[in-house]
Amino acid sequence: MSGMAKGLIAALTLAAPLLAGTAMSASAAGLVSIIVNDPSNPYWLTEGKVAAGEAEKLGYTSSVGASKGDTNTESTLIDTAITNKSVAIILDPANASGSIGAVKKAMAANIPVFLVNAEINQEGLAKAQLVSNNAQGAAAGGQQWVKDVGQKGNYVELLGAPSDNNAATRSNGYDTVLSQYDDLHKVGSQVANWDRTQGHDKMQNLMQAHPDIIGVISGNDEMALGAIAALKEAGKLSSIKVGGFDGSPDAVAAIKAGELQYTVLQPVATFAAKAVQEADSFLKTGKTGASSEKQLFDCILITKANVDKMNAPFTLDK
Repeated sequence: MSGMAKGLIAALTLAAPLLAGTAMSASAAGLVSIIVNDPSNPYWLTEGKVAAGEAEKLGYTSSVGASKGDTNTESTLIDTAITNKSVAIILDPANASGSIGAVKKAMAANIPVFLVNAEINQEGLAKAQLVSNNAQGAAAGGQQWVKDVGQKGNYVELLGAPSDNNAATRSNGYDTVLSQYDDLHKVGSQVANWDRTQGHDKMQNLMQAHPDIIGVISGNDEMALGAIAALKEAGKLSSIKVGGFDGSPDAVAAIKAGELQYTVLQPVATFAAKAVQEADSFLKTGKTGASSEKQLFDCILITKANVDKMNAPFTLDK
């Protein structure tokens, strides 16, 4: 997988202090503990790096850990954050329902929690929930998919983890757009859990079951890139077009190479930094400075027309 080993090494370096439970020497401002999903995915790697960098810029120490989407691991990381006397926790929740307990545990220890990327199914616990506007992004992606793939034919979909509300929101957004075209038919879908390897394997299954498809719409870039690899192996990439979602560096490269039609950029670098800024504001004033707990950040369509404006991971030049 392109860049995987390098990204994983960097992620594990970031995650080591918290995962190992090593006590951190806090600055005067204190320790901000950051818990992401899986830093082998460049999206979550960027999320952790940006949040840690922003915390340190504001005078805090930071520690990054990875739950890998497992609520038990997440709970252990919350325990470690409490033990290390964190002043705030930035959390990308592992599960919309299953992570509620982790947030409550931090609250009981009087540590404010700020959620990024994914939401939980309860308001009034976290001080803020900062997420991409997935419905808006999926609608934009669906519209671009029709432009690139066409208005007639059979297609398949790769779905993200069912425990993540973003998976259903994106899929529903795609369906809202594509169902308007009577001659477009979704003939199959499989869950690939946001993972490139699973995307590859599920794409192989879908191709065997539906050899006449004209396109693939994917819930994220990693699954889309896995599908592209499978299509290339089968010699079908020229006849089956793929659309993604995230705006990852590898997806940007695939667009430039003509292998991926488009991606939908999630402004993860923006809201990861904003979550830390709101934590800083809350610690100093008792208020986040935001008008509401849930905050949506609009996504941006990335195509061949603007892909050269991607100047840093998950960042588009204005």
